[in-house]
Amino acid sequence: MTDFQDVDAQLEDWNALRATASFSGLLVGNGASRAVWDDFGYDSLFENARTVEEKPLSQSELSVFDAMQTRSFEQVLSALKTTSRVNKALAVSSAAPRNRYYAIKEALINTVHAVHIPWRLVVPSTLATINQELGCYRTVFTTNYDLLNSWALQHQPDAISDLFQGAEPSFDLSATATDKTRLLYLHGGLHLVRNQDGTARKLMSTEGTLLGSFAINNTIKTLDDVPLFVNEGPAQDKLKTIRSSDYLSFCYDQLLGHGDGLCLFGHALGEQDSHIIHALRQAKPQVVAISIYPRSKAFIQHQKRHYAKVFEGTGSELRFFDSKTHALGSPKLTVPVEV
Repeated sequence: MTDFQDVDAQLEDWNALRATASFSGLLVGNGASRAVWDDFGYDSLFENARTVEEKPLSQSELSVFDAMQTRSFEQVLSALKTTSRVNKALAVSSAAPRNRYYAIKEALINTVHAVHIPWRLVVPSTLATINQELGCYRTVFTTNYDLLNSWALQHQPDAISDLFQGAEPSFDLSATATDKTRLLYLHGGLHLVRNQDGTARKLMSTEGTLLGSFAINNTIKTLDDVPLFVNEGPAQDKLKTIRSSDYLSFCYDQLLGHGDGLCLFGHALGEQDSHIIHALRQAKPQVVAISIYPRSKAFIQHQKRHYAKVFEGTGSELRFFDSKTHALGSPKLTVPVEV
């Protein structure tokens, strides 16, 4: 597929397509979140944190990111937490790492609040639609770390499991079997935190307060709560975070082994997600149904060429469908962004 003449601009209807092939997996990207709330279309959480109106990252905080050569909040917060504990053990009196930790975490919280859809604007029917569609698959993979899927799961938890169990829901590598649809956060989530020993835990709160559960307070327990999510940066940087967590590693391994039919919704599979592309090329799904937003004939052709290149040589059959015909892309889900 070398030029546009080789590629048509036809897109299938999702409901007709799904009747002709079996899809046990769904991989959801940012396009699904943007279908609900367009402000999820930000390019960079890190850049937003530099310019957010309320308490942006200062030069001293930015210097920590520079020193670690990363834009990953998770990596920087983990390093500062470790430094604080080492200082305490060695009776080093410097409070700088702890103060930087709280400042960076607060900038992150303010940034998330600035771009995330407020709970009060979420329509229950939207959560029901998301939940119903996710429940159609054996496994749902998502690289989104916003709270839409988590809210949908809380809205109707019977059919879907995120594999976090117990009074303080935690992930246990030895207890991952379930008859329910598995919801796996490939890049973690804003509702997930990393414990001191590297294990993952889910924050429990009511739907409306979940966005506020990262609120700053000066307690050791809060210091332990490093948000477990992979926000941005090169694929190697993302893999470093993934490999440092048993939960994220498990999710990634499940994608590596997904050889059945896969629906790809709202995922660009761009250069920054080359680790996801690598996993898909290893998995070689039998058939991949890929959503494309019908912006224009040229755009559709360009997208088809891109995905054909991504899966070249895998033997996977590629089918392309109009994203607006899928439940997750329905224009009915869109909530107008407040100005």
